[in-house]
Amino acid sequence: MSGRHRTGVRGVLLAGRRAGNRKHKGVFPGGGSSATSTKFSQDVGSAYMSKMELRPFLMCFALCVVYATSKPTEKKDRIHHDEPLSNREHDDAEGFDYDHEAFLGQEEAKTFDQLTPEESKERLGMLVERIDEDKDGFVTVEEMKNWIKHSQKRWIYEDVDRQWKSHDLNGDNVVSWEEYKNATYGYILDDPEPDDSFSYKQMMSRDERRFKMADQDNDLMANKEEFTAFLHPEEYDHMKDIVVLETMEDIDKNGDGLIDLDEYIGDMYNQDSAGTEPEWVKTEREQFSEFRDKNKDGKMDKEETRDWILPNDYDHAEAEAKHLVYESDADKDGQLTRSEIVDKYDLFVGSQATDFGEALTRHDEF
Repeated sequence: MSGRHRTGVRGVLLAGRRAGNRKHKGVFPGGGSSATSTKFSQDVGSAYMSKMELRPFLMCFALCVVYATSKPTEKKDRIHHDEPLSNREHDDAEGFDYDHEAFLGQEEAKTFDQLTPEESKERLGMLVERIDEDKDGFVTVEEMKNWIKHSQKRWIYEDVDRQWKSHDLNGDNVVSWEEYKNATYGYILDDPEPDDSFSYKQMMSRDERRFKMADQDNDLMANKEEFTAFLHPEEYDHMKDIVVLETMEDIDKNGDGLIDLDEYIGDMYNQDSAGTEPEWVKTEREQFSEFRDKNKDGKMDKEETRDWILPNDYDHAEAEAKHLVYESDADKDGQLTRSEIVDKYDLFVGSQATDFGEALTRHDEF
């Protein structure tokens, strides 16, 4: 997923600390979206920086604001797209590289390319046991789709695993709201002279609201899946409302609960009075009037905002799941057995028959 650049306080404070981290499109707890998978609490909160240590970052924030406003032609994108499963051409007549990357993820597909056919079959058979969620001996289209989505989002789960360790402070296999709040905001709450120019309490309030929405059993304690939904709400259907709400709060400057044309343009374009408005800004004005504002009242409400940032894109994972099942379903019963999948191993994972290459070093999937 492509990175998004929100001018969130925490994101800017950490700008100098997170170089080299993998970027992603996520909605950053506390306000706006994150440009990296590293959390504020992981980099700053858990370190409990002193007030003196924060001052260089506050200066960095001010400089970054000046820098941001000096680049009026840089477009900000808030749309959450369902990205393609692979950048390769999907043409089975030419090869199965697209299918390999869709089924395994790009990095894991490279690993399988180093294996012999026998090794590929063996490891694929082990994967089938994980794909078969209900353990009935068959892989359905739905189970295949879920696996493909999991493979494509593996980096999200790796990010959550890293952050889990720094938030589950008492090791009870859940992260309570108190644990998260103390790890993220503890040093600020303990500061007798917090900088009033930053709305830390507002950020904490937004985090608490999102945490409660992710906490489906309402016990103020998040298991691993609930914590994933909290950190990456755009990936969960039941969290879509909070994604829309937080986006509207970021853009709605006059507090009327709606997004007008000026707010819409102002969110993605910093006007330079001395410059000429870029062509893409004119196009966005037309987009707002012709497509975003469906009821033509001059503003976007919640549903119109949802249609804008969470479009009903083509479901690449579902299409690929149907393709894999169709191509491998020898008895045409609409589902796959382990043997049917392994028999078509070249479609799913591939191998290197003549060059064994380097040994497989990654074992966590098995």
